[in-house]
Amino acid sequence: MRVKHLILPSIAVLALSGAPSAFAVRGGASRATPRATGGVGLGAPAVPASPPSQPTVPGFVAKIIHGVGYAPSYAPIQVQRAIWAGNQIRHKPYIYGGGHGSFKDAGYDCSGSVSYVLHGAGLLKTPYDSSGFMSWGQHGLGRWITVYTNPAHAFVQIAGIRFDTSAMDDPNPPPGTGPRWRPVIAHVPGFVARHPAGL
Repeated sequence: MRVKHLILPSIAVLALSGAPSAFAVRGGASRATPRATGGVGLGAPAVPASPPSQPTVPGFVAKIIHGVGYAPSYAPIQVQRAIWAGNQIRHKPYIYGGGHGSFKDAGYDCSGSVSYVLHGAGLLKTPYDSSGFMSWGQHGLGRWITVYTNPAHAFVQIAGIRFDTSAMDDPNPPPGTGPRWRPVIAHVPGFVARHPAGL
């Protein structure tokens, strides 16, 4: 779709008058002209760039951007590595028992996903199932990392985002099955909270 004429309020025309030659102001109207260098034109959907292999955002809280977990820049390195590890498997399918025989697998179940993330952070040497996580680490909520578990399911919340195979309380679940980054859950009845020492 090509925009032929775009009429802007006079205040906006003044703001654009010092802009590069992408816009030529003529009689109160602005005409978009294509640029030889490429980029996003008017009306074109924004295409996200490929995320860096170790994406971060400023501050203490992680963010999910286009399905990718961005680690907070002020978090301990173990927290950042946990998020980056989750990014490595975020498109893997759900496979019951996946991630239990080996950290590297074709797909992951809930506890296999949690195991992979914690192993990537250097916090777990062998994979656990959800029952095993009930006695892992220390009891209660962590400052940065909390594993929620019961005999049937496990997931982890890291620096304000959740890594989970379940779409529970996710208003916009990403497509597919398997581990995905999701919003945190504030109240988690029926689960035991565990965390790594110091985190």
